[in-house]
Amino acid sequence: MSDQTTINAELREDVGKGASRRLRRDGKVPAVMYGGHREPVTLTLRQEELLHATENEAFYASILEIKVDKDTTQQAVVRDMHRHPYRPLIMHIDFLRVSAKESLKISVPIHFIGEEESPAGIASGVVIQHLITEVEIEALPKDLPEFVTIDLSDMDAGDSVSLSNIKLPEGVEIPALLAEEVNDMQVANAIHIKESQGTGAAAAAEAEAALAEGELGEGEVTLEEGEEGEEGEAGDGETSGEAEAGKEEGGE
Repeated sequence: MSDQTTINAELREDVGKGASRRLRRDGKVPAVMYGGHREPVTLTLRQEELLHATENEAFYASILEIKVDKDTTQQAVVRDMHRHPYRPLIMHIDFLRVSAKESLKISVPIHFIGEEESPAGIASGVVIQHLITEVEIEALPKDLPEFVTIDLSDMDAGDSVSLSNIKLPEGVEIPALLAEEVNDMQVANAIHIKESQGTGAAAAAEAEAALAEGELGEGEVTLEEGEEGEEGEAGDGETSGEAEAGKEEGGE
């Protein structure tokens, strides 16, 4: 693991949507820390500092040190984070306390290496697909890696690699491979592609055929699923942890 990231925080007593809006207007982020057989606490973080920390991939898959005021620190991991739909703002974040003696399940990125030198990587008409880019692992905090690596240097056209091909550090396991029904899903594969794929030629031909048959009305526009106005922000950024903490503070 790399050097631990420290996040400065302050305790807060006012909870609820109104209080959260006021914090965001002041450049702050409402947060909750829970777990570890202790009561949840509500926190306030600085937006600028938090945004800077999230630029590092390790922020999402490593143990953070949450520094509350001057004298109190707590190790935790990110459990949930809600971003603004289009502005570079974090609306809310939940932290889960960790214990040195308890194993932790967390999703970490998969780093692919050796792809460009592989037989599939240099073959014409072959594309290597990354089917998943992160995987859930389980480990004690001291053994937790920031990412896992899979070597594709031997991959040839038609080959695939699965979760079981990932070389794990000592003390790290993949729960999906330990379940009663093992789920050894594919992580990457190498497939042949047609000449027209990836150029847009096939899609253009389909569109022209549809217009010729009158399947699309002239000037017809479809709205992407999930589009909504600025005010439709899923409970104003409140997460399950915020709701839980709100109950602790009197159900606000």
